[in-house]
Amino acid sequence: MKVTLQEIRERTYKPIDAWWTVLLVDPLASRLVLLVAPYRWITPNVLTLIATIIGVGSMVSFAQGDQQWLIVGAVLFHLSFVVDCMDGKIARLNGTGTVFGQWLDFVLDRVRVFFCAITLFGGQYAQHHDVKYLWLMSVAIFLDLIRYLNGSQVSKVRRGMTDKLNSLKYPVELSPEPAQDMSEPGDEAAEETTDTNVAATIAAARPKSLKSRVGAYLKRNRIRTHLFSGIEYEMFVYILAPLTGLIFSITVFAGAAMLAFEFFLIYKLYRTTTAYPAKLAAAQEKYDAYQQGQVPTAL
Repeated sequence: MKVTLQEIRERTYKPIDAWWTVLLVDPLASRLVLLVAPYRWITPNVLTLIATIIGVGSMVSFAQGDQQWLIVGAVLFHLSFVVDCMDGKIARLNGTGTVFGQWLDFVLDRVRVFFCAITLFGGQYAQHHDVKYLWLMSVAIFLDLIRYLNGSQVSKVRRGMTDKLNSLKYPVELSPEPAQDMSEPGDEAAEETTDTNVAATIAAARPKSLKSRVGAYLKRNRIRTHLFSGIEYEMFVYILAPLTGLIFSITVFAGAAMLAFEFFLIYKLYRTTTAYPAKLAAAQEKYDAYQQGQVPTAL
């Protein structure tokens, strides 16, 4: 199958993504996909395994501890991430994704990051004999775990609320697209939409405030408004920190920034769950009126 670079962009790019991915990963990943797409034996699972092997090279480099090897490890970690992003693009492009492949990708991602944390901070401890690197290793592993647990649970709770509200909608209200009743503008979950007209919709809105204009600019360029989340955390810790040699300071900054982001998500979830009972009661009232044959009034 012959595809063009533009086709790959249109069919495999997420409409909204992390700025690191948009600026530093997609341009390279899309060109690599262009090279490998014709070869059907290069499946998403094969790319996942290749990404893991490159990740092992990053681990070995980090374990050496000195600056030259840290740079090699950072470059390999980034290349591993690029290849890891290719598996989803190939799956969307060739229709070769599987449920098992999703599991494999997730598990090997976590294994790769876990051992990169051990080797990066363990290598620094062996080099400097400073116990702070062992503490950093523990914190880095904990934060990577908590961001996945928190993210999955926030999505689960929001999805549960939205599904319940949708179940109370009468037929004329139902639209082809799933409703986002319990998502707020700017939510990470809501921003991962598959709507290909996001940029056009935002441009038509013509926002007035500086905040709105900045948000619209970011979204027109496929960059989500949450500028520091899990992806940026990993890239700062395992790429920027070893590249610069500022392991301690950059890791501390990245950890603090990601914690702030997670607390922000929790705060928004709290606001949404607080508003949920009233929305549910109103939806139930409209649904009961519909069931009794009455014409419901707009809320």
